[in-house]
Amino acid sequence: MSTATVVGAGPNGLAAAIALTMADVQVTVLEAADEIGGGTRSSEAILPGLLHDHCSAVHPMAVGSPFLHSLDLGRYGLRWAWPEIDCAHPLDGGTAGVLHRSVAETATGLGIDGRRWRWLFDGPSAAYDTWSDDILGPLLHLPRHPIHLARFGAPALAPASLLAKLFSTEEARALFGGAAAHAFHPLHRPLSASIGLGILTAGHRHGWAVAEGGSRRITDAMAALLLDLGGKIETGVRVRSARELSPADVTVWDVTPTALADIMGDLLPPRVARAYRRFRYGPGAFKVDFAVEGGVPWTARAARRAGTVHVGGTFAEIAATEREIHAGRMPDRPFVLVGQQYLADPRRSVGNVHPVWTYAHVPNGYSGDATEAIIAQIERFAPGFRDRIVGTATRTTPGFAEYNPNYVGGNIMTGAKDVLQLLVGPRPTLHPYDVGLPGHYLCSAATPPGPGAHGMCGAHAAARALRHLRGPSGP
Repeated sequence: MSTATVVGAGPNGLAAAIALTMADVQVTVLEAADEIGGGTRSSEAILPGLLHDHCSAVHPMAVGSPFLHSLDLGRYGLRWAWPEIDCAHPLDGGTAGVLHRSVAETATGLGIDGRRWRWLFDGPSAAYDTWSDDILGPLLHLPRHPIHLARFGAPALAPASLLAKLFSTEEARALFGGAAAHAFHPLHRPLSASIGLGILTAGHRHGWAVAEGGSRRITDAMAALLLDLGGKIETGVRVRSARELSPADVTVWDVTPTALADIMGDLLPPRVARAYRRFRYGPGAFKVDFAVEGGVPWTARAARRAGTVHVGGTFAEIAATEREIHAGRMPDRPFVLVGQQYLADPRRSVGNVHPVWTYAHVPNGYSGDATEAIIAQIERFAPGFRDRIVGTATRTTPGFAEYNPNYVGGNIMTGAKDVLQLLVGPRPTLHPYDVGLPGHYLCSAATPPGPGAHGMCGAHAAARALRHLRGPSGP
């Protein structure tokens, strides 16, 4: 029987381990932390019984992931839940752009911009399950569904600032801009529309779901399946050098490219080591979890029913703040993501006290305290919010890097999502999971399709590893 070692027990490491184990490979997963999960961990951070997700929280890409869907993780306790409204983007004056799972319902709410919203999302979302494999992997490949991919890809190539000009109303522009800002990248750059279009299209097909019982349930279910299949998981094992590992036929690494260059040392081909050491990281996140009595009193009533709220004002404001943080400057009014997962999963709350998940976009390695800026931004659109706070827990950019070494400088995207790294991953190659050393593969969110609890980076890396194990004549 072939053997494999997987380093890292986040969603991608576990996905690689499951795919290899299902192909009759004997797999051992090594995790440096004392618990598995990477960014999908959850805990009672403020009050007993009040459940907060540590990082990954809302899952439009994971709920429709072809790999996760193939595993029947419901047998292991994974249940998805949806809020009444997927996302709201409040504006000054009490209005808001409102995202429903239904394209038609969203378009109706956007008034004169509804026709163009439908033009962008009707066809791609209806056919999403047919062509999603083409975007949930390396972008430089021969597409299986070229017509569908071209229909999605043409707008995705554009800067988000250009695509926003399709819309006449501030509500539609802001709703699109808030989704595009998930890329942590300046919105005037080419391809900056792609991540926003991706999560909006996936969401219109599958919804912006949360995992009942916290995001930890995703990787808990994956780990339970892996153990049932005969795989092994060892926690508290930090790998500092590849030479520390027991011999295995293949090794899959759920780490950053720069970390892999350090771990592999002179085992890596020099050209690969140079590329990995040049890997770029984007802006960081500063996270504050709140315990809020009675929930957030949003002026826009739709936001009170939305699982996700984008807090940043107009598209122009968001674009300006993203330019600032990319330049290393902290804006007075940062873009803030707010998660109200308890609306879909009420058991996360304790009585009338609810967990509210937030983070602000900040410069990479930001050493300041963004708590007051986050509160002020929410208070701007929800007067009285400050008075309802009964507890907080913060995670700084250094705290994120300590929590998960893949989040360098607080960059929870595991790398800057600029044109080159979006198109080819950590280095120029048609096989971004290969590290240039036979039997070794990279599967972190630094590889395509990037961040999220979808497990697709791990699944693709495992496919490359299995191809190696089967040899040149294998399938």
